[in-house]
Amino acid sequence: MSSADLPPCVFLLFGARGDLAARKLFPGLYRLAAAGRLPQHYAVIGSGRHSPGSDDDFRDEVRSGLRDSIDDLDDDVVRDLLDRLSFQTSDADDGADLAARVREVEEALGDDVRRLVYLSVPPTAMSGMVGMLGREGLAERARLVIEKPFGLDLQSFEELDRDVHEVFEEEQVFRIDHFLGKEAVQNLLALRFANALFEPAWNRQSIASVQVDVPETLAMEGRGSFYESTGALRDMVSTHLFQILGAVALEDPGEWSADAVRRARAAVFADVQPLDPARVVLGQYDGYRGEDDVDEDSDVETFVALEARVDNDRWRGVPFHLRTGKAMAETRRTVTLRFRAPDSTVFGEGRARDELVLELTDEAKIHVDVLGKRPGPEMELAPATMRLDLGEELPHDEPLEAYERLLLDVLHGDHTLFAHADETRRLWEVCQPVLDDRPAPLPYEQGSWGPTEALDLPDGGWRLGSGDADGE
Repeated sequence: MSSADLPPCVFLLFGARGDLAARKLFPGLYRLAAAGRLPQHYAVIGSGRHSPGSDDDFRDEVRSGLRDSIDDLDDDVVRDLLDRLSFQTSDADDGADLAARVREVEEALGDDVRRLVYLSVPPTAMSGMVGMLGREGLAERARLVIEKPFGLDLQSFEELDRDVHEVFEEEQVFRIDHFLGKEAVQNLLALRFANALFEPAWNRQSIASVQVDVPETLAMEGRGSFYESTGALRDMVSTHLFQILGAVALEDPGEWSADAVRRARAAVFADVQPLDPARVVLGQYDGYRGEDDVDEDSDVETFVALEARVDNDRWRGVPFHLRTGKAMAETRRTVTLRFRAPDSTVFGEGRARDELVLELTDEAKIHVDVLGKRPGPEMELAPATMRLDLGEELPHDEPLEAYERLLLDVLHGDHTLFAHADETRRLWEVCQPVLDDRPAPLPYEQGSWGPTEALDLPDGGWRLGSGDADGE
């Protein structure tokens, strides 16, 4: 279905004055509008507990956010987007005025209007908002986008899932994880399944370990209240990092379709073993307790490093090391597959192992660290790197930003890059042992690579920091 064939749509954005909306959702809508990918007839209604004053005040807020996020704004596109924009207060107890506004806007758009409802609200507020949508009849003809984390543990996920399915059918629900929308994560699948160079070696016979490393230099940046209610494990590991693990460990889905890819992801997560708290290191950066909206005695973790295992014929015995943290030495999104040493001893033993490194940036970068012969008269080995930069190879193709891609997929009803309830439930089952027997967070300096106890978790160290081969 092309954008020209899309039916009229009302975008209903809860949390429309929040940080996510300003940094990602409205820029995503702007880019889709600029590219002609939105329906011909649409409107955007922002909602939340606190009014900006008037619709014009709300438009001024959105315009300011777009200027902060996007260079070289097209004034005509901005004007058209803002003309379609309005705001209506609501909360879990009272959505009558919002429902009336939605129906008023829909009447102006014509027949067969679809609703895209985006819930950018805390996990504890999710069930109440879903209940309000049901009472006000706003679930009809709607697709519901839910922001992570999906609950705060297995029990709260089950309660949220029950509440959601009392109002919405599963095919209406899109659990968004923007890491799945990244071009580089999708390219990881293309690299593996489309190239005979890699697929035969993508198993425990060739690969010794896998690292998924997502450190950030940013600290709280005003998100202290959010982190106090979630922490790094819930915010990053049970969602983003395990979804990357799933992309690495996936069995061949047979075809690129929502049903096939989601079945393959669910099968991998079913094989992931519940985490062993003894192989998990939590940390909290020095100064966290002094951040705004943070308890002075808080033991919330801002860092997680762990070892996960996938118990199937392809991956049995291969450790997957996952690490993420705030206020760390670098901001990176790096997947490293560390290969086993070759059987041959013609050049001796104890050599550095080959590594396939994928940088999950907007423009995917891949490099393979290998050993070759050093130029000269002696048969002496030296490290070398093979590189692939898709931005340079395909300079005229523009990648879609993750939220832009995922919003477009919701419009088209494509679930491929969204988590099914069964996947989400299984990941909470995997993480629950750590929530039940939580290691005490260890202190670490801002600008470091986390607690020293985490540095040696992988055999041979992390590629980034203690095991970084080239500092990239």
